[in-house]
Amino acid sequence: MAQQSIVTKNRIVDPDKIRNIGIIAHIDAGKTTTTERILFYTGRTYKIGDIDEGTTQMDWMEQERERGITIVSAATTTFWRDMRINIIDTPGHVDFTAEVERSLRVLDGAVMVFDAEEGVQSQSETVWRQADKYNVPRVCFINKMDKIGANFEETLKEITERLGAKPIAMVYPIGAENSFKGVVDIIREKSYIWGKDEKGIEFDIAEIPSDLIDIVSKQREILIEAACEGDDVLLEKYLNGEKLSIEEIMGGIRKATIAYKIVPIFCGTSLRNKGVQPMLDAIVDYLPSPKDLIKIKGIHPKTGEEITRDLITDAPLAALAFKIQLDPHVGKLTYARIYSGVLKSGSYIYNVSKKNKERISRIMIMHANQREEVDQAFAGEIVGLIGPKNAGTGDTLADENNQIELEQITFPDPVISLAIEPKTKSDQEKLSYTLQRLSEEDPTFQVKIDHETGQTIISGMGELHLEILVDRMKREMGMNVNVGKPQVAYRETISKTVEAEGKYIKQTGGRGQYGHCFIELEPRGRGEGFEFKNAIKGASIPNEYIPSVEKGVIEAMEKGVLLGYPMTDMKVTLYDGTYHDVDSSDLAFKIAGSMALQEGSKKAGLTLLEPIMKLEVTVPEEYMGTIIGDLSSRRGKIQGTEKRGHSTIILAFAPLSELSGYVTTVRSLTEGRGIPYMEPSHYEEVPQNIVLKMKSDRI
Repeated sequence: MAQQSIVTKNRIVDPDKIRNIGIIAHIDAGKTTTTERILFYTGRTYKIGDIDEGTTQMDWMEQERERGITIVSAATTTFWRDMRINIIDTPGHVDFTAEVERSLRVLDGAVMVFDAEEGVQSQSETVWRQADKYNVPRVCFINKMDKIGANFEETLKEITERLGAKPIAMVYPIGAENSFKGVVDIIREKSYIWGKDEKGIEFDIAEIPSDLIDIVSKQREILIEAACEGDDVLLEKYLNGEKLSIEEIMGGIRKATIAYKIVPIFCGTSLRNKGVQPMLDAIVDYLPSPKDLIKIKGIHPKTGEEITRDLITDAPLAALAFKIQLDPHVGKLTYARIYSGVLKSGSYIYNVSKKNKERISRIMIMHANQREEVDQAFAGEIVGLIGPKNAGTGDTLADENNQIELEQITFPDPVISLAIEPKTKSDQEKLSYTLQRLSEEDPTFQVKIDHETGQTIISGMGELHLEILVDRMKREMGMNVNVGKPQVAYRETISKTVEAEGKYIKQTGGRGQYGHCFIELEPRGRGEGFEFKNAIKGASIPNEYIPSVEKGVIEAMEKGVLLGYPMTDMKVTLYDGTYHDVDSSDLAFKIAGSMALQEGSKKAGLTLLEPIMKLEVTVPEEYMGTIIGDLSSRRGKIQGTEKRGHSTIILAFAPLSELSGYVTTVRSLTEGRGIPYMEPSHYEEVPQNIVLKMKSDRI
């Protein structure tokens, strides 16, 4: 169906002319600096923001400016070559991985930034896999070409080997390190040289330097072959020896990029204002528009069957709420990607996930923490909504008469916890409200009450994650709290298959209680979680009581049996039981299920699991032995070392419980020259001697 170009309030809303992109990368690769240059060159800002000076547009939170890191993903809208580009700048630090996950879920394309000296780093791999999960086409920008040790060719090789991608160089660097001055456009066979002005707005167009002619010619052949692969017409022309036009080559590259067969590669140095404009052109030329995606899949909430929705304004409304932000000026702000239809302010929409109606009072186009109000939003747009009270991350918002439920967003489980308590009685009442607000915003932040101690326990993705949240409580919400030491999120599991019985009988005059069940407990693989199977035959337990048994099993698992930690990675099968016509009840079967789980677990070889972190420590060679020795003393398993530039990278796995304050330790052991990076990897069994010590410490 032909889509007309709609312009409202001087804003481009033709899906063909929109690009929804994210900037993703390893920490310190230069995402925010690159985004700031994009905003400057597109005229969105009139002064280049600087991280060190704390003047960036996208890192607007106080904590971000103080620490020089991105904590929350910030959305903005800008224009380049009559195209509207909606950009989400995401955090690089693994503690804020939820921000990357939910951003990628709603984006059509991404710009992946690499450090030219560091190449493909651990977090590069993590965010790359996240983008793979949602099939997000991407272009790469190899940043920091002016840095000592910058290596364009080596980074291309690592993208192929470590990420399994097919990188195609669209530009080739002219010089490297101190001598980097520009790039060769391989398709047009022209050089772009920066140096005319400090801000890099202007550049000279020249011929290819003589020493690069052969390299560029070879790269151009590779590029043309990649352009022809997904286009039979181009392939035939190429095989017949006909010359392809620049437009034909670019069309072929666009097709192959959107199909995720290739990844176009650009390079430059954002900080020195060189090479950003060709990458901006690539966003327009090669990344998909909402129209290129054609349809989105979902399920019908009532029948469960798969349905599709055309991504056009004429289709019924379908949108995904992907981020909740609590704004001091406007209250709850729901970021949403509109996939189809038109959304008008003042209208009602249906929250398919929560099964209730929500009113949209205002619609905002976002620029970091600033906003511009509009009357309506169209298919392909990313907007902020004011009004929805119950919408949460991952909820589908749709037309009530044409419901569709879009794919949910999945988040990793927290790995670290700490106890928190208010300093004064007046803060006690504010605490639960404050924690509820923060957990609404951040799906990886969890809150629970330990009923035995009465303590409030908060859990997150790392020490930095919890530190930032506590800091926000103090600054934004005026809360005064005492904080305990970080605690590792251990899990319990079983190691062998057993059968168990749970029988609950209570007779106290009048109606009694009777619940009786037989279950089988079976271990599952690491990370496979919990499964409950109903294998009752012949109605030995009536259907209405089976959910109660499951509820009892789950409650017992949450409390743990060995040391009070939640249980995981096991399958529980309910296969038999008995009931009483009068005395049986939901409560009785729930207690029976809980008793059976506890009894069975004690016979099933209970073990404790701990989170293992993947570590990557970059150090000068002379400190390698010191760091390896320290890791070994922390029960670390060294996986190997890699040489990159003048540094050595130590790759290892180590238990989170041994890594408290590790960043400070590495800095002191290496005189401030070591850079540790860690991310949650998997769970492993805790050695028996440590389990025994933990048991004795509790007595």
